[in-house]
Amino acid sequence: MDRRTALFHGIAAACLASTLVLPAAAQDYPNKAVHVVIGFAAGSGADILTRFYATKFGEALGQPVVVENRPGTVGVIAATVVTKAKPDGYTMLWAGNSIMVGGKYLVKDFPFDAEKDLIPAGAFLETPFVLAVGAQSPAKSVAELVTLLKGKPKNLSAYTNPTGLVSTELFKARTGVQSTSVSFKTTADAIPDLVNGTLDYMILDGTFAVGQVKAGRIRVLAATSGQRITALPDVPTMSEAGVKDYVFSPWWGVYLPAGTPPAVVAKVERTMQEIARSPEASKFLDTLAALPVLDNAKEMTERLRSDRGTWDKLAVAADLKPE
Repeated sequence: MDRRTALFHGIAAACLASTLVLPAAAQDYPNKAVHVVIGFAAGSGADILTRFYATKFGEALGQPVVVENRPGTVGVIAATVVTKAKPDGYTMLWAGNSIMVGGKYLVKDFPFDAEKDLIPAGAFLETPFVLAVGAQSPAKSVAELVTLLKGKPKNLSAYTNPTGLVSTELFKARTGVQSTSVSFKTTADAIPDLVNGTLDYMILDGTFAVGQVKAGRIRVLAATSGQRITALPDVPTMSEAGVKDYVFSPWWGVYLPAGTPPAVVAKVERTMQEIARSPEASKFLDTLAALPVLDNAKEMTERLRSDRGTWDKLAVAADLKPE
């Protein structure tokens, strides 16, 4: 055998070996603890949701899952940790869509490229917002609210985060109403002004709204999701209430560092899909006014692309300034 033939056989053997590594790695994955990084503090609603899924993920794969809370900079700190992690499936990001599609409008010198530095591995839950007014408001429906707002010279709405602001801009664009958005530090801070009528309406987190509805403080007119919220079954979606082309609801997905073996990504995707489809997950989400999402990696990528286009338009309307 001459040198050229030997070299050819050596390269061929190396390529064959490399093709055998991925299935073997996937079959063996995971064989140690998996770290899930989130951009929210321990004890927060996002943390509670994440830990439920993390527990189920660990049970399904037979390894412990460690949730790492890295709050700050609207999720950038957590995402950056994962973009720099070893691409072996043992460090992953569970995050909302807003930082992935709207990050450049929220943070100056955004430190990573979500499309190049992270691999989507499936979406698993949605946390819808709701359109609400104070319980004493004369508006009993979205149509009545729109009529009320159009009949007044000045209107006030509220928001506590960029997603709330952008969702309000979409409502204004779809209905033709005008209002000035007032910033509050927390939703709890805004509720008194919504109750007493200082604020004409607010689009807020559905999980928080459920308790306020039960307390008789606010009235929810519509959900921003594509389907009704189980915890508020009598509340129509925006589309059902007559607001066309309105679906703007935060949702969560799994992201792995770029370069993670496809077979490992597929195993993570398959496991999260199984959890998201379970009756136990649906029952758990019902208690938090959340919804299961069953997007596989391809569907999640398409959803991100669509959301990115929406944010590109609405961020300008909302006059978002990176901080």
